[in-house]
Amino acid sequence: MNFDLNLQELSGTFSVADVVAAMALSFVLSTLIGYAYRYTHRNVSYSQSYVQTLVVVGMIVALIMLVVGSNLARAFSLVGALSVVRFRNAVKETRDVGFIFLAMAIGMACGARFYTLAAVGAVVICAVIIVMFKFDWFALNVQRQVVKVQVPAGDDYTPQIRDVLITSEFELVSTETIRGGALSEIFYTVRLKKGAEPGDLVSALQERTSGQRVTVLTGYDTTDL
Repeated sequence: MNFDLNLQELSGTFSVADVVAAMALSFVLSTLIGYAYRYTHRNVSYSQSYVQTLVVVGMIVALIMLVVGSNLARAFSLVGALSVVRFRNAVKETRDVGFIFLAMAIGMACGARFYTLAAVGAVVICAVIIVMFKFDWFALNVQRQVVKVQVPAGDDYTPQIRDVLITSEFELVSTETIRGGALSEIFYTVRLKKGAEPGDLVSALQERTSGQRVTVLTGYDTTDL
């Protein structure tokens, strides 16, 4: 029985120089994106692993584009193969999604050998991101607090609480029972007037609620409630 062990080279549509250029440029530009992300990150949810993933994603997408080329059958085969991949990690910030798409777009441009487009696109978009960060574009200079008040269940403390909050802009967010129904926990969003201090608000609420626990969370995202 004879076996044909001759391997056929299928990469005739691109040269070794094309592969090296695509991989090297996607690495450099994805690294630039990673540094732009790190520089403009503000919250405590920074992840080194996420930034490294941005670099890897850019290079992987460039490689995929080299494999696909202009072959439609190969493109559909890759789509089917990649569709079985499932990602279970939730993206912590909406801007993280934008950086993922940016890394993918740059990788696609490098893999398609649009080197000038990839370089100019990465530099311009990263520059826009840094400018928005530096000048704090679209910031809403309204500081709101979330006020959490615990009161005994069965007693209506709403009038006393509203008497204190009436001097500010406030809105009821939620009411729920805790500790087996022994206490009620009431959440309000409050915008304090200029010069008012959260400590003063806590003291006033405790006076009206017989010394019950009061918490003021400054700059809290009410969508998490």
